[in-house]
Amino acid sequence: MPDLAGKTALVTGAGNGIGEAIAVAFADEGADVAVADIQLDAATRTAEKVRARGRRAVALAADCGDVPSILQMVARTVAGLGRLDIVVNNAGISRSADIMDLTEHDWDRMLRVNTKGVFFCLQAAARQMIRQGDGGRIINIASISGRGWPLASNAIYAASKGAVVALTATAAQQLGRHDINVNSICPGVTLTDLVTKVYEGRVAESGKTVDEQVAVAEQSIPLGRVNTPQDISAMAVFLASAGGRNITGQCYNVDGGLVSN
Repeated sequence: MPDLAGKTALVTGAGNGIGEAIAVAFADEGADVAVADIQLDAATRTAEKVRARGRRAVALAADCGDVPSILQMVARTVAGLGRLDIVVNNAGISRSADIMDLTEHDWDRMLRVNTKGVFFCLQAAARQMIRQGDGGRIINIASISGRGWPLASNAIYAASKGAVVALTATAAQQLGRHDINVNSICPGVTLTDLVTKVYEGRVAESGKTVDEQVAVAEQSIPLGRVNTPQDISAMAVFLASAGGRNITGQCYNVDGGLVSN
């Protein structure tokens, strides 16, 4: 039997990249999936991939920096799929910038989605799981940037992801009595549209094409390769599965060995 048979999952930022890979991987393991993204057409494409695997799916337009939108997203997940067993807080934003070039607008924009959004998605999901009375799994997508990796896209992004790491530990302590596991995944360099945009923003500064920057990154990785989104989805499946039933409050680097803490 697939690891997630009979489970219902909500994945934010699931229109492409890591979120899409996680939604599809969950479907492969038997879960029904609510696919949320700020762009409904992107969410719809991923939902179609979930249905192609024989699972139920709902596509949701959601702004994960807006609390009313978050509450509606969770309510529509339950209305469409009946319950909520797993949530993956994946939605996030960044840009490539030196610390001296960042603005108040950058701070507000990134913290709104990457930190505030993760907290209120976690809270709304936990409330639903507590009502159901049979536990659940919450998986936050952080970053090795939040654990001191020196090549973060920018300092504000690093701060926002460091907050997610801290939130994960505290939430795990406080939700454990409800049998809700809370863990986070810290991806390293992962080939997604977001990362490609960061590299594109560094072309003029570095004098290297995107492919050349990726090659340089791989030279610094002990295993010699960057992540694909499927590397992250494999960890998410494990944490959501029976194998992860007694793991909580942890943060797992998936980075080829770049960061060891």
